[in-house]
Amino acid sequence: MSKALSSNYTPGLPIAWKKILLKWETLLGLAVIADFGLNTYLSPYFLNPWTLSDASFNFTEQAIVALPMALLIIAGEIDISVGSTIALCSVAMGLAAKAGFATPWLVGLGIFTGFLAGCFNGFLVTRLRVPSIVATIGTLTLFRGIAYALVGNGVLKSYQPDFAYFGQGYVIGPVSFEVTLFAFLALVFAVALHKSVIGRRIFAIGANPVASRLSGIPVERYKFWIFALLGATAGLASILLTSRLGSTRPSIATGWELSIITMVILGGVSINGGQGSILGVVLAALFIGLVTFGLSLLNFPGIVLGIVTGTLLIGVVAISSALGQSGRRRRS
Repeated sequence: MSKALSSNYTPGLPIAWKKILLKWETLLGLAVIADFGLNTYLSPYFLNPWTLSDASFNFTEQAIVALPMALLIIAGEIDISVGSTIALCSVAMGLAAKAGFATPWLVGLGIFTGFLAGCFNGFLVTRLRVPSIVATIGTLTLFRGIAYALVGNGVLKSYQPDFAYFGQGYVIGPVSFEVTLFAFLALVFAVALHKSVIGRRIFAIGANPVASRLSGIPVERYKFWIFALLGATAGLASILLTSRLGSTRPSIATGWELSIITMVILGGVSINGGQGSILGVVLAALFIGLVTFGLSLLNFPGIVLGIVTGTLLIGVVAISSALGQSGRRRRS
């Protein structure tokens, strides 16, 4: 009897459950559920399907950019010029719309402009060896400056009616086009990062770029194309944002860099590179979106939303640093 019990007893099972429960993604999922319940309790309008659909517009455009940003930070780099890239793409589309170009041309131009901006950042970092934070601080100012130089303080709004679908349209019922696109891209990025050779190499590059080079991985080439992908995705987000607003201003997406990077870091991506998951980024985007939308339903001013975002970023980086130091002490 005792032998049978001992053969069925698996002492590692509680430890396995403990690991699952203590995973960052699990904690984020619980935070999303808790925030959803709190918003439901505080606002009688929150559970309305169309209200929830409106809530998605608070984070989907930023979350789409957060997906390739996660890849870049995992690879050990960062890009803080994405907000200015979005503005530059929007201005390019606005000028083209004013010149009479049709919607398909505007979509292609927006993505291509972002792609070129990303390639320029990648060139500065991988070819000229400028540290990514320094390079993208420069292009943050450069791209926004070009946008203002082209338009000034004016507004461009000569878009065709069909252009509005990207940022205002619905696929079925209250499910918006933006949410559908974000879900599809999240699945694609998750498979690419966690189930492919490319993803394994990105993790290796972020964990140890020197060893990656010695093992034959073209580190600079990978980083360059991740910058380019991030730029193209910022162009895609610019299409969605411009479509939703119905107009172009050089000031759009100001400060989005902070929100996007917060989503990535809150999602468990290490600021030092080599660690993270797309699931964590998706859950972090949901959490931030629910928090900001819940505060807006309660009529909190916009400055409070900025305080919340900044506090989340500082708190997560501090917790990550403390856990890393604790782990190093245990190993030593």
